[in-house]
Amino acid sequence: MSDRNTNGARSVSGEAGVRAPRADAARNRDQLLAVATRVFMSADGEPSMRAIAREAGVGIATLYRHFPTRESLVDAVYQDQIVRLTSGARELLAHLPPAESMRRWMDLFGDWTAAKNGMLGTLRAMIESGEIAHAQTRAELLTAITTILAAGRTAGDLRSDITAEDIAASLIGIFTVFPRPEQEARADRLLNLLMDGLRPAARPTPR
Repeated sequence: MSDRNTNGARSVSGEAGVRAPRADAARNRDQLLAVATRVFMSADGEPSMRAIAREAGVGIATLYRHFPTRESLVDAVYQDQIVRLTSGARELLAHLPPAESMRRWMDLFGDWTAAKNGMLGTLRAMIESGEIAHAQTRAELLTAITTILAAGRTAGDLRSDITAEDIAASLIGIFTVFPRPEQEARADRLLNLLMDGLRPAARPTPR
């Protein structure tokens, strides 16, 4: 009998002694990934691998055991954020009205752009080399936005003439001018104004 670990890989579940080290390794990797994401979000430039290991409270060898190169760490953080954005659209809609889901999703998008600030040089090189498929990422993000828009149109709380491309361009503009976390308050104000524009105009009350 087999089960899946947190990364989707199959593992033998016959003996606790076999399963536990793999589970521990997965938890350690997830913890390192979370710390690296936080460091990337707050960094002015690209932090060193040693700085990330220090922030995580582990030795550099431990970090390299999970992520042998800077590129492998950047790719893991980048892909993790994409999963959060794509699955986040569905998860938000399962619990919140579409308009509120859209606003919360914008915050997820802001976190993604903030994380990219601390790995921009490496990320660009990986996109240029083809290690990261930028076109595929863009398509996945537009699909996530479209999912929320479609629900909003059905519910009547988002305008029907807005496209996913409109929203993506607006978000990129906002977070480029007012990046997180330094300009979070300004960015939030503009996001709220953007949401005002996404809601259908109120119908006049019949006299």
